[in-house]
Amino acid sequence: MSFFAILAIALALAMDAFAVSVSAAATLPVITWRHYFRLSFHFGLFQFLMPVIGWFLGVSVHSYIEAWDHWIAFGLLSLVGVNMLREAWSGEEEEAGAGGDPSRGLQLIMLAVATSIDALAVGLSFAMINVSVWWPAAVIGIVCAAVTAAGVKLGRMLGSTSLSGNRAAILGGLVLIGIGVKILHEHGVL
Repeated sequence: MSFFAILAIALALAMDAFAVSVSAAATLPVITWRHYFRLSFHFGLFQFLMPVIGWFLGVSVHSYIEAWDHWIAFGLLSLVGVNMLREAWSGEEEEAGAGGDPSRGLQLIMLAVATSIDALAVGLSFAMINVSVWWPAAVIGIVCAAVTAAGVKLGRMLGSTSLSGNRAAILGGLVLIGIGVKILHEHGVL
């Protein structure tokens, strides 16, 4: 898999974290370097870990589903992409600021897990197409951390997430679906 494909996947996966970080920043009265660090570190870490977990799950069942692996990868990426589009168009948003500082404690962990679930499916799809997970997972984690920091900055400047978060989710969903189609093309299906 090319670096640009990995980067596109990383950017697409980071869109949920971006939308949540914009929302979280908008709820905080003052943003310090600790807010940037906590949100970026945790979101990036979970975006790194989830593809690794998904890949290990996929490797354990790969021999049983090898004949359909490209369809499974396409299906998983498309499912995640369509879900991102559905959430963006329905107006569903993460409740980042409910109940205190979203950059601390259990709320931070819950947000980090919620924004990285999609990466689990991507890791599973990497296993299905025999792509090593370590380099893509590192890129996904680093990109997510950077995009999260940008989201915190933008959230402080804008003060609302509805427009920027929805656009980011739509772009992310379309990129994931496009990567799925590209996988089918690489396997001679399209």
